[in-house]
Amino acid sequence: MKLIVKIQDIRATTVTVPLEAPLRHANGCHWGRFVRTIVEVETDNGLIGLGEMGGGGESAEAMFRAMKQYLVGRDPARLEEMRFLIANPTASLYNNRTQVLAALEFACLDILGQAWNAPVCDILGGRLRDRVPFASYCFFRYPNPKTGAGEVRTIDQLVELACSLKRRFGFTTHKLKGGVFHPDYELEAYRALATAFPEDSARFDPNGVWSAEQAIRFGQAIEGLRNDYLEDPVFGLNGMRRVRQSVRVPLATNTVVVNFEQLAANALDTAVDVTLLDTTFWGGIRPCIKAAAVCETFQLGVAVHSSGELGIQLATMLHLGAVIPNLSFAADAHYHHLTDDIIEGGLMRYEQGAIRVPVGPGLGVKLDREKLREYSELYRRLGGYPYDQDPGRPGWTPIIPNDRWADPGDDRAVSVPY
Repeated sequence: MKLIVKIQDIRATTVTVPLEAPLRHANGCHWGRFVRTIVEVETDNGLIGLGEMGGGGESAEAMFRAMKQYLVGRDPARLEEMRFLIANPTASLYNNRTQVLAALEFACLDILGQAWNAPVCDILGGRLRDRVPFASYCFFRYPNPKTGAGEVRTIDQLVELACSLKRRFGFTTHKLKGGVFHPDYELEAYRALATAFPEDSARFDPNGVWSAEQAIRFGQAIEGLRNDYLEDPVFGLNGMRRVRQSVRVPLATNTVVVNFEQLAANALDTAVDVTLLDTTFWGGIRPCIKAAAVCETFQLGVAVHSSGELGIQLATMLHLGAVIPNLSFAADAHYHHLTDDIIEGGLMRYEQGAIRVPVGPGLGVKLDREKLREYSELYRRLGGYPYDQDPGRPGWTPIIPNDRWADPGDDRAVSVPY
């Protein structure tokens, strides 16, 4: 049955939702919260589809207001036309709108599912699994600015965090986000993490800040561990190819295979064994399914990437994970570091390290309007933060390959607006 509705309005609201503690990474830090843009697409018959994008503020909200001139009066089911309308690959040389397109695709799929009374995964091929497993995703962390709790700087603190996450959520895969301290220190930390859970798998991600030589040294040193993969040890396909030739650990990426041109290049001359598909970075759920099919054809691995999601984007990750047959690794999620969410019912629940795929129509999540107002007001009070800066190292600039490491012995208090 054809859906005869038209897009009537597009609204965008920036929110900031607190984390348990600030999360450190190779390029800076999440300063105790995530900033996200919540998108609502409304049709002329009253349906409202939800989308989500990383970052926010006036520039992001203005971008979605600008999309009205492209989309108002158009059919939300014509998703391929929408892709070329707002993200034509030649026009996008001047204005890359991939993440905007993704948020709008989420919302349009949500509308279609509501109209047809079907979950998004049923529209996109039907679910192959009812639950999607996740990794623990451990970070080095600054203490919570209010309570002083939650710091992860020492190796003992890292193992304690991982044990706590396993007790609380049942994870059987453990990931460490590195690139913060010297590779030798992080090698010791990763070994301790993997050794603490000998029956579980582990993975490591330094965000591409090492040289090829550093990456080879680290990769060879972890060959005896139960590794899923070594993610983005260096930046660039050629650097990854150099490392892959010398290391007997699968390599993964979410930075150097993020579109179909790069996917083709990797299939023809393999540099990366596992591609982490991100529903935002690839421009929506549907492109990720297409990319997964290419990887299936070439027998390349697939995982699901996390880019600091709230419940709307998490729902897109769950629907993606439900329909791709070659999801052979636990998905990533920052989600368990959050203290709250903007969807009805609050944070989704983990069960034995997995989250159930929503069964309601569309994405299967609804906005909690009170939470949306609360965290929109919090954003207006706190503003954004420089993701690529470390609040504990004023004046520091990340470089690639990096030689400007943080000091794990530095326990000075860090002031973070929270």
